[in-house]
Amino acid sequence: MKNLIVLVVSILFGLSVQGQEKKNKNAKYTTEVNGNCEQCQKRIQKAAYSVVGVKSVTWDIATHQLNLIINEEKTTVNDVKKAIAKVGHDTDEVKATDEDYNNLHHCCLYERN
Repeated sequence: MKNLIVLVVSILFGLSVQGQEKKNKNAKYTTEVNGNCEQCQKRIQKAAYSVVGVKSVTWDIATHQLNLIINEEKTTVNDVKKAIAKVGHDTDEVKATDEDYNNLHHCCLYERN
């Protein structure tokens, strides 16, 4: 009987470990973020770095591409997008509020869709 209980517990434990998704500590993502200038670049990158788990951020002014390396055990890409939207910049999935967008410097006001 004791052997049966140990066997059942071992099987359940094995299944629960297999069912867990392994998080990547150096996950790379690329996403679009709207902006215009170096001031936007600094603001976007600062907002992204404010999220715990973000390891690397670069935003290209010409292409509007944000390249990220994050620790998925600590954060998600969506968390980073929310932080960027909070400082007034739209991402491909998360849009800044009108109030946050309107607080941007006049040279940073990009064309919104």
